[in-house]
Amino acid sequence: MQGQEPLVSIIIPHFNGREILKNCLESLARTKYSHKEIIVVDNASTDGSVEEAQRFFPEIHVVRNRENRGYAGGCNSGLARAKGRYVVFLNNDTEVDPGWLSRLVAACEQDETIAAVQPKLLSLTDRTFFDYAGAAGGFLDIFGYPFARGRIFFTIEKDEGQYDQNADIFWACGTAMLVRKSVLDEVGAFDEDFFAHMEEIDLSWRFHLAGYRVVAVPQAVVFHSAGSTLKTDSPKKMYLNHRNSLVMLLKNYQLKNLLWIFPGRIFLELATLGYALAKMDWVRVKAVAAASMHVILHVRLILRRRKRTQSLRKILDAKIFTRLYRGSIVWEYFIRGRRVQDLN
Repeated sequence: MQGQEPLVSIIIPHFNGREILKNCLESLARTKYSHKEIIVVDNASTDGSVEEAQRFFPEIHVVRNRENRGYAGGCNSGLARAKGRYVVFLNNDTEVDPGWLSRLVAACEQDETIAAVQPKLLSLTDRTFFDYAGAAGGFLDIFGYPFARGRIFFTIEKDEGQYDQNADIFWACGTAMLVRKSVLDEVGAFDEDFFAHMEEIDLSWRFHLAGYRVVAVPQAVVFHSAGSTLKTDSPKKMYLNHRNSLVMLLKNYQLKNLLWIFPGRIFLELATLGYALAKMDWVRVKAVAAASMHVILHVRLILRRRKRTQSLRKILDAKIFTRLYRGSIVWEYFIRGRRVQDLN
């Protein structure tokens, strides 16, 4: 059987946390897929968690970074070591269903136009609900605000089988995503300047630009403890989400569309800033202001990254728009009170 299965490299970026890493590796040991290698990337942990994992799971490969390079840099470090036809990027705070990997690989093996697939992500603490991070597959509105089948902003749906069919999505969640390695060789890996958050959306956008698809495979199931690394209300997380979203728009749109979409995004940033000021939410105020200042101060660097991204383009934004939500998810959710079920 092993000779018939393509090799899969499972890359787990890790920074501290003995129990979460041990639980993740224990669940991987129960995976019913034999031809795999597990690469744990130690982002300069200080608690001995990786050494302990090596004692319990001597078969794992360990890549050690001298500093915490975040999710993006950690995954890229592991990718340099990966030998598989497919690569899985997996959070350390996950547990997997035994059949998850076989189902993801099978979906890709059937269609070479698929660059990446995402399993159904359920909450580890309440397995009847979708996970906050990626739920049943990610979407994006034209202004760069992400949402997912099963989760939009603060509304998380109960899993009642409503998203149990394979479907094209815009982005696969970095919590657990399987990617065709040949496509990574073609379009590049994660943008390490993102550090963490939104980098998988940026990568998925490049897949689309190069003419590939991203697909949700809900028959594969992974459980995730959202917020184990950075809490939802973490100042750093807020900053990274705002900053990386702005940079992502600047990198990926054609210029003619960027010229009308980016001002709309700036308006929404200003509205967020005004709301945060009215609520005296100083954490949000600082996050939005710092994100905007980063873009202003690093515009030349962002333009160089944009040039590299645009060089990959094989399809125009006219087709990209068919895969985006053409309205504003902020308007629909906060003003009109609509929810994910209404939008799909």
